[in-house]
Amino acid sequence: MTLDKMSTDLAKPYLTGHYEPVVDETTARDLVVHGSIPPELEGRYFRNGHNPKPGITPTHWFKGTGMIHGIRLSGGRAEWYRNRWVRTPYLEGIPFTGTELDVSAAGTNIIQHGGRYLALQEANLPWEVTPDLDTVGPYDFGGKLATAMTAHPKEDPVTGELFFYGYSPFPPYLTFYVASPDGQITRAEVIDGAGPSLMHDFAITADHVIWLDLPVVFDSAERSGIPYRWSDAYRPRIGVMPRTGPASVTWFDVEPGALLHVSNAYTDPGGRVVVEGPRYDRSAWESSWKWWIGAPGHGTTPEAGSIHHRWILDPATGRAIEEPLDALVTEFPTINETYLGRSSRYSYAVAFPGSGLDQFAVVKYDARTGERRLQPFGPEQMPGEAVFVPAEGGTAEDDGYLLTIMSDLRRNASQLLILDARGLGRAPVAVVELPRRVPAGIHGNWLTDNH
Repeated sequence: MTLDKMSTDLAKPYLTGHYEPVVDETTARDLVVHGSIPPELEGRYFRNGHNPKPGITPTHWFKGTGMIHGIRLSGGRAEWYRNRWVRTPYLEGIPFTGTELDVSAAGTNIIQHGGRYLALQEANLPWEVTPDLDTVGPYDFGGKLATAMTAHPKEDPVTGELFFYGYSPFPPYLTFYVASPDGQITRAEVIDGAGPSLMHDFAITADHVIWLDLPVVFDSAERSGIPYRWSDAYRPRIGVMPRTGPASVTWFDVEPGALLHVSNAYTDPGGRVVVEGPRYDRSAWESSWKWWIGAPGHGTTPEAGSIHHRWILDPATGRAIEEPLDALVTEFPTINETYLGRSSRYSYAVAFPGSGLDQFAVVKYDARTGERRLQPFGPEQMPGEAVFVPAEGGTAEDDGYLLTIMSDLRRNASQLLILDARGLGRAPVAVVELPRRVPAGIHGNWLTDNH
């Protein structure tokens, strides 16, 4: 590697600081715990993220190969930590050209459904891993998944069904799937009317599927390897489709904006569909994109201005009402998933420096009162996505814990924090010392032993 090439690589923001990749796989047992791990936490916390091998510089943050970090909690103990690359052909240097669905970075999310652990990247098939994070191989639901699969499927907390989709820059743009609780695909249907937009996430309610057809669209001139750009000419819409029956979508025109992640969606007592999540305007999107590709002029964090936002879609009038809910820069929203698709009061997110906030924080929003509560972090400390786990015997929506991996550059170390969701801002319930610094990542889940 030449010095010029090395300096260019080190300048990529997604390879430095909190995001600097680790160079190997390791296993550690009987981790040090401060405080007391709640006894009901029996399972695994898995967190996925982009971690290219040494010497490889992806052209976009999202194209880094996936590495999963796992912590096993049982009997009040932190039994082990391990990290493993998802060993796909992409990890070994085989490029994805748009047709090889098994050539996945597998670096966005990790879920459990139907007894399988699936590492997800939205341009490809899922990759199955074992409970110990060994790679099994690509998974196509017994041959019934013929497209890519979103990295953000939704498991209905009442029916146990898994709702997901595949999107493409070429027709058919959108294909919808439903899988039974035991992992069998029961519905696969092309959705007419969608366009070639970047559909990173979607939403469900108890009765609807919500599609986000927003103005970041396919553009073959984009050379970062993620061929999408903001388009002022594209008509931004949110679609509402019945979960059962014919796949008929009612489209609502909305103001130009982009949405990577939905906090939640539900139907209010008046029959209106409510959607919430961090919204980017054009300036925020393009500034964030510069960070994601390492272009000149990028900021110091990957999110440059997405803020908590609400859309209210009224079928009686055919119109959408939009409102910002806060000024903080936030991303990676989460909720108590037992309220997924139903009216929920609380949501959580990572808050980035900006809008009066000097350091990273975890933020809790109260949709009923409009209040927010912060769990601040110190200099050079960064929390990841905060995953909600209900407390045993809890009765309130926020009775539970938030699990997040915190990166600490001052100590070159990381910790798994178990926070009290109801008393956010207090000292952690427990802190698990991890044997290495864990790079800032994308998404993860708490996967219980009895899921």
